[in-house]
Amino acid sequence: MSSEQSSTAITVDNVAKYYQIYEQPSDRLKQFVMPRLSRFTGKPPKTYGREFRALDGISFQVNRGETVGIIGRNGSGKSTLLQMICGTLTPTLGTIGTEGRIAALLELGAGFDPEFTGRENVYMNASVLGLSKPEIDARLEDILAFAEIGDFIDQPVKTYSSGMYVRLAFAVIAHVDADILVIDEALAVGDAFFVQKCMRFLRRFMEHGTVLFVSHDTAAVLNLCERAIWLDKGKVAAEGAPKEVADAYLKAFFESNQGASDTTKRNEEWHEEQRKRPVPRDMRQDIINASPHRNDLEIFAFDPHAEGFGKKGAIIEEVVLHDREGHPLTWVVGGEEVILTVKARVHQEQPMLQPIMGFYIKDRLGQTLFGDNTFVTYQSDPVSAMPGSTLEANFTFRMPVLPQGDYSISTAIADGTQDNHVQHHWLHDALFFKSHSSSQSHGLVGIPMHHIELQVDQRA
Repeated sequence: MSSEQSSTAITVDNVAKYYQIYEQPSDRLKQFVMPRLSRFTGKPPKTYGREFRALDGISFQVNRGETVGIIGRNGSGKSTLLQMICGTLTPTLGTIGTEGRIAALLELGAGFDPEFTGRENVYMNASVLGLSKPEIDARLEDILAFAEIGDFIDQPVKTYSSGMYVRLAFAVIAHVDADILVIDEALAVGDAFFVQKCMRFLRRFMEHGTVLFVSHDTAAVLNLCERAIWLDKGKVAAEGAPKEVADAYLKAFFESNQGASDTTKRNEEWHEEQRKRPVPRDMRQDIINASPHRNDLEIFAFDPHAEGFGKKGAIIEEVVLHDREGHPLTWVVGGEEVILTVKARVHQEQPMLQPIMGFYIKDRLGQTLFGDNTFVTYQSDPVSAMPGSTLEANFTFRMPVLPQGDYSISTAIADGTQDNHVQHHWLHDALFFKSHSSSQSHGLVGIPMHHIELQVDQRA
């Protein structure tokens, strides 16, 4: 085996999967019989169905030890691709190569016989994945402990809930010494405690194994994956860094529902106003430098040309962090109270009847840490906005303590409700800030510890 071969876990080369779709069952029989009769009689054959291309010319590689996420809307071909990689479907065209043992968690109940008990399905599924009976016997107790389904292990799996299905299936793949894990939306089912257990296993596995992960949850892909692939209508629409791919997917998702963004001229008056504004005051001199809980956050200027999308019926023109006295902040400390102000101008000819403005604070991977919007506050008494008017939303909160790294604030303005609205302007990374130091945050966010104590009772 060459070094190039040994470094690649999955190779997908120009893979396509075509299906014949028939309007009625009799057409399938006609398609099977009539072309043969036509060739016998010398007549041109007639087609009784239409071709559906679930996948069309897909190519990519996954290296050993890499975690790759696949995103896309329903019907984009994600599940079909995973089934072909696992060998349960055969490509119409192209080739797929894998190196190592594959363990897959595909659609709910896949690989289980509903008439068998949970225990019997453990033995059957694990044997299919390459374990001998003595190996399964040795791992059975660990599998059952991981699944945590109790006496249901000896009941037919057709009596299981969806959560129990996933528990047992994940428990098996976690104990078969796989080289490659293929997971299709599996963690969308199950309680939070079990999902956290699965995530801990995945992170341990990712230290040495290869993971192909499919999810509608872009945050999960951002959190877990080193690379992302976006499938759209059976083709690769984008491939690269998870944040870039997820942002492109999100933009396309909104525009497919609401139409592409209109081209809008820049507001020269607003730019002139910005140039006349005083330089924001550096607030570092107001901070108690001797604080033992210091978490310095450097705030950068608003970028009106940041990447975004939307109908542009209203445009975000300003995003700023300031204190209660209205001073723009270029430096703040985690734990201090701040006000985030988002300003937008209505450009469409019709009034906005129920505008919604909101924000998300994200880390460098694009994971959402927290955010909010104005909808609930003004749900019973909406504030309408006429054409040409300016909207201003103010969010007052205590800035959390953040680990060292880069962060961004994304903002948006829409019109409607939380569930049904027109997205006018979504601005990615409108405002950046950097956390320079933190001595007490050990997760995504933290709070200052005012007192920590450890006691030992020596009398025991």
